[in-house]
Amino acid sequence: MDWLSGLAAEPTWGPVTRLAAVVQRARCAPDEIGEGVVPAAVGLLRESARAIPVRRIAPAQSRPATPAGNVAPQIVAAFEDLDRRTRVYAPTTALLRTFHEVLGARVPERTAVLAEQLSSPDPGSRLDAVRMSGELIRAWRGDHTRLLLLVADQLTAADQEVAAEAATVLAACHPIAAPAREALAAHTDAQRTTHGPHVWAAPQALLRRSHQEAVRALARLGDTRALPSLLAALDSDVDAWRAIQVAGQLPQAADQLVPRLGDHLRRIGLSQQWTEMSANAILSALAALGDPAAVPVVADTLGAAMRLEQHDVTRSALKALGAFGTAAAGARDTIRSLTTATDAHVRPAAVAALWAVGGDLAEVMPLLLGLLDDRITFRIGDAADLLGEIGAPASAALPRLRNLLTHDYEWVRVHCAAALWEIGGEAEAPAVLNTLLQAMAKNSATANHVVACLDRMGPLAAPALPLLREQLALPRRGGRFASIDHDEELQRIGRTLITRLDPPAPGAPARRTA
Repeated sequence: MDWLSGLAAEPTWGPVTRLAAVVQRARCAPDEIGEGVVPAAVGLLRESARAIPVRRIAPAQSRPATPAGNVAPQIVAAFEDLDRRTRVYAPTTALLRTFHEVLGARVPERTAVLAEQLSSPDPGSRLDAVRMSGELIRAWRGDHTRLLLLVADQLTAADQEVAAEAATVLAACHPIAAPAREALAAHTDAQRTTHGPHVWAAPQALLRRSHQEAVRALARLGDTRALPSLLAALDSDVDAWRAIQVAGQLPQAADQLVPRLGDHLRRIGLSQQWTEMSANAILSALAALGDPAAVPVVADTLGAAMRLEQHDVTRSALKALGAFGTAAAGARDTIRSLTTATDAHVRPAAVAALWAVGGDLAEVMPLLLGLLDDRITFRIGDAADLLGEIGAPASAALPRLRNLLTHDYEWVRVHCAAALWEIGGEAEAPAVLNTLLQAMAKNSATANHVVACLDRMGPLAAPALPLLREQLALPRRGGRFASIDHDEELQRIGRTLITRLDPPAPGAPARRTA
């Protein structure tokens, strides 16, 4: 340890060697990382940037805007992304990754290091830093405003590889990317001004990727400044699938998006298995937009999917029709015919759609009770969710729901407990609360479902306070899939619950909950 400290302080050694000594000493004794370690590392990183020659990033191999062959474009893009993730451009990146791993939950310190990395004159160093910034934001809680703005600054980088990666990271971090909104809008507007209204389909791969990802990030923020490029994508059919994935985030533009999405859906040949992903994405977008004008094309797609036994598309079409509610009542007979389907996913989706389009309770209840007796766990959960939506009129399900609180799978218990509360109310509170808290303690992925139910339980959720505080004190992201959107929702509802259930005394300072 003393040797590493001496090496780090020895000016005769080069800055990269001294930085390595700082990092290795921190790695050997992470509990002894003092206030001066990160500033020292930042200083050496700055010296290293001056010592290492600036190298231009080698241009990536261009690809056709439309992939050839019967391969879903989403699959092609996934492999391209995997290839990019394996590339390293700067000689110090492996060392700095080690440093970030050692720093762990010290988000402000890691942000300071990344800020220095992002200021490097070497584009490869900045490219690696952009990716590392995305990794930090996606995995750890904290105020990432500064880092998001620093990444957004890279949108104007002279090297298009860096700009494209910055746009990609902001798109991936869209649930909290609002601070970068204006930078994204300026970036996409400047590209349209410079390269024309069809820059979405630019033949240069990096320019195309940079523009598309920035547009997608804007759309996911609900910003209509993304609309011109999305419409251009749908009209040209170049990488239209990327636009389709985010189109549902702009319901205020449904009048322009729904006809185009419908045209795309009609042109899909469902006889080809590789088109399934595209059909599902369009159906999801139409459901999110909620415009009843889409009902005919969705109903036609449902019929085609049934004939061709495309079960995943059938399920997606059923969900879309359910989202339109009574406006899709004309498809009730077709939906009803699928409530006895043998496919594991189609049957519960059909029952849910039948109820949503105006089904009769007397018809739907036997179907739901049958699903509660199913061996397939997600069918039980789907049925419980719909019973909870129906509420008190579904009281015939109470005995079975109570029995399912002893199921050996915590996800089943969570869904059934939430349904019990919605149907039985206060009388079921003790059993519901006990089930929810045990499930959340056992499997943190259930936290979003649990806190949503606790939020509806009002003051009766007070015994959950210790577990809520414990969840919010965790430095890593949590909730379903530990994703940014689920974790941010978990934190928001958790803080609201704590404030409501245990408000600070008048005049007392607000408590920190995370």
